[in-house]
Amino acid sequence: MRHWRSRGAIAWLLWPAGLLFGVVIAVRRFLYKIRIFSSIHPGIPVIVVGNLTAGGSGKTPLVLRIAEILKEHGWKPGIVSRGYGGSAQQPRAATIAADPAEVGDEPILLARRSGCPVWVAPERIAACRALRAENPECNVIVTDDGLQHYALRRDIEICVVDGRGFGNGFLQPAGPLREPRSRLRSVDAVVTQGAPDAQGYKMVLEGDKLVRFTDARDVRPAKSFAGQRVHAVAGVGDPKRFFLQLARFGIKVVPHPFADHHRLRAEDFAFGDSDPVVMTEKDAVKCKRIVAGLQVQFWVFPVSASLDPAFERWLLEKLGGSKAA
Repeated sequence: MRHWRSRGAIAWLLWPAGLLFGVVIAVRRFLYKIRIFSSIHPGIPVIVVGNLTAGGSGKTPLVLRIAEILKEHGWKPGIVSRGYGGSAQQPRAATIAADPAEVGDEPILLARRSGCPVWVAPERIAACRALRAENPECNVIVTDDGLQHYALRRDIEICVVDGRGFGNGFLQPAGPLREPRSRLRSVDAVVTQGAPDAQGYKMVLEGDKLVRFTDARDVRPAKSFAGQRVHAVAGVGDPKRFFLQLARFGIKVVPHPFADHHRLRAEDFAFGDSDPVVMTEKDAVKCKRIVAGLQVQFWVFPVSASLDPAFERWLLEKLGGSKAA
């Protein structure tokens, strides 16, 4: 109880800074709106998938599902990302062979799962230009994050809200919000994932299998691990969600949460026993060299986004009516 009281007191102490941050982002957005700050459109439709809170909220699975929907209906999507956690300062293609230390973990996952060209750069418009130059067949761009990156002009804005909601409702640094909650009124669609206080299209992250890290052909039902003790490793926005997903199959979960985009090292797996390790797909892309030298079984738990069918209809109608389209 004392811990939560102290956190609340700190939030209120930082509230004036959050208020100032709110003024800055409001002015910044207004200057982009009246074109004093320039924004650039890449020439083909742009779908931005973002959120209001710091940290992950399910954006990457939603981007994958959107790319899948577009491909099913004849579009040829490309994906753009900031490449958070990577060192690349110039546009780089993120492929399954890329180094996550350079391009980030999520872009490699996006490339592997989507089959689409994926490019990263701190400036999204630079990534868009590079993607189009190398892949002229692409006729729509989906960005993983970037709702607040107004230098890239967009046709469709989608905001994801997960089960954590909006935290204490304060702007950074007093709370988790990048923009005020009122920003939801200006986006084109809200997608909710277990969010009790947000209205929008429903999304559920589903998965029921475990894949052996060292042999992707070895795929087993997650329920076959029921009653077994496993070390669950998650460096994602909401590790608790991952642990609960595994526990629903009757797995005895020993949770090991890390910060989002944490760069895993061999010592992070020094658990002192031979129990198997289960991790998220995003974490798995960072562990190729680590796993090879450890004498335990590593398993990956892939998930996919299941969406309200109305979202697909809305997206295709909206995209067909966009000016860029």
